[in-house]
Amino acid sequence: MTGTASTREVAGRTLVELGRDHPDLVVLGGDLNKSTFANLFGAAYPDRFFDFGPAEQNIVSIAAGMAASGKVSVVSTFAVFSTARPYDQLRVGVSQSNLNVKMVATHAGIITGEDGMSAHAIEDVALMCALPNMTVIVPADAVETAQVLRVVVERPGPFYVRLSRPATPVIHDNGFAFALGKAERVREGGDATVVACGIMVNTALEAAEALARLRVEVDANAQQGYRAEGLADRIRNEYGVSKSRASLIARQETSNFMANYIEASSRDAGIKKYQWYSARDSRTRPDHLALHGKIFSFDNPPITDTRTGARNNPMQDYRCRCRAKPVIS
Repeated sequence: MTGTASTREVAGRTLVELGRDHPDLVVLGGDLNKSTFANLFGAAYPDRFFDFGPAEQNIVSIAAGMAASGKVSVVSTFAVFSTARPYDQLRVGVSQSNLNVKMVATHAGIITGEDGMSAHAIEDVALMCALPNMTVIVPADAVETAQVLRVVVERPGPFYVRLSRPATPVIHDNGFAFALGKAERVREGGDATVVACGIMVNTALEAAEALARLRVEVDANAQQGYRAEGLADRIRNEYGVSKSRASLIARQETSNFMANYIEASSRDAGIKKYQWYSARDSRTRPDHLALHGKIFSFDNPPITDTRTGARNNPMQDYRCRCRAKPVIS
């Protein structure tokens, strides 16, 4: 990684560069041009920039009309306003007609927490993926965003590009080459596969590094999901529980670790530390091993330690030997 950069700012500057090479490129805004950096294109090419205020249905309809007239139309606004609000215009006027309209949406997801829930676009990817002919791209960082914008403008057909608000970690170097429709391996590993897109790629990488520090060998299994063999062996050897029970506990905890780590990361603006914890799951009770902070504890009813015969909570005071530092509070 090489610091952080804002994908929305990079998108605005890239559109200015593309405007020099593509005289048929037009940008349409919705009164949020400073926030989306579409104002940079407007300053460079005022005769090809159009602002319609908060009227997204009209913006998309006019963008479709311009595309039908031979223009490459880029609609620039927030994700929450560029998808659900003009969805009928997108469905009939853009995607079904397969027109050359590019939706470049910023402030996506819940990372704009301070703006309130009405500004959170959490269903936008699902909506846009449901449209025919629509290609959806969620760049992982600013480097990828610049290359994505060039591909989007130069390829015919409707596109939806999902960007975020704050500066986010840069995970690609300058030698990166974006390939449309192909997955990219950003970390080598032989045990499990974690699939992510957008800003969650960096979080997934951090979670993978955290698991590596825990020395938990995670194996992907099509029928059983995650199988944490290293952790399972420690649980079985420490408490004499059966191999299947230890495997169930370890598998559930490894899966919960990934889910909760990513959830906590997306909730916090800056990730400084992490904590391995899990929620109760009725599907695994009473074999569920909850890792609250640094303590292992079994759900009720307690299990029997096969070596001592004790019917209590044998893990109550067991300190997690596979904890990593620092830990999320």
